[in-house]
Amino acid sequence: MRRIESDDDVAAGLVELARIDPRLRPVIEIAGPVPLRRRAPGFEGLARIVVAQQVSAQAATSIWNRFEAALGGRIEAAAIDAHDDETLRAAGLSRPKVRTLRSIAAAVTEGLDLGATADAPVAEAIEKLVVVKGIGPWTAEVFLLFCAGHPDVWPGGDLALRNAVGDALGQGVRPDEATCRAIAAAWAPWRGVAARLFWAYYAARRQGREGVPDA
Repeated sequence: MRRIESDDDVAAGLVELARIDPRLRPVIEIAGPVPLRRRAPGFEGLARIVVAQQVSAQAATSIWNRFEAALGGRIEAAAIDAHDDETLRAAGLSRPKVRTLRSIAAAVTEGLDLGATADAPVAEAIEKLVVVKGIGPWTAEVFLLFCAGHPDVWPGGDLALRNAVGDALGQGVRPDEATCRAIAAAWAPWRGVAARLFWAYYAARRQGREGVPDA
């Protein structure tokens, strides 16, 4: 199965999703352009995901710019170790995010190869990532989507995705995570494109309000 590396890959996935599940055809029409959103599969890409958690896209961009400036443009494990918590907090990072970034930096220093992890099968990659304190399944799955381009990853716990699926499929209520994952099973092996589609649909239905992680 090809990685999602380009807009053409996203377009191919949308064609397949419309064929697999005709219910998605109006979702595709409403969503409009579905962004690729790719990052390099290393420390910086994972750090961007952590920084952007639980804040708006605008706030995430502002915090990231301050964070990048504080580290002198070097977003790598050694740079995290070279700065104290006060410096990182002054950039706008919460204490839990500082702890998570330090945990990731320590894991990388101790031998975690994020590039190789990105190339691993999904289940194996998630298993390697979630042992790092502060990284849960959602962070691992978003990393595999946007930094590794895995075509069949579905972050079923994501609130915006669950809202979008419930709305698009006329369920009337937001499905819980297990139900959302069960619904998405029908979209294999293109669940990574389906996630992008439903985030774009969520934004379109809310007149541009971002639902996708700022990866």
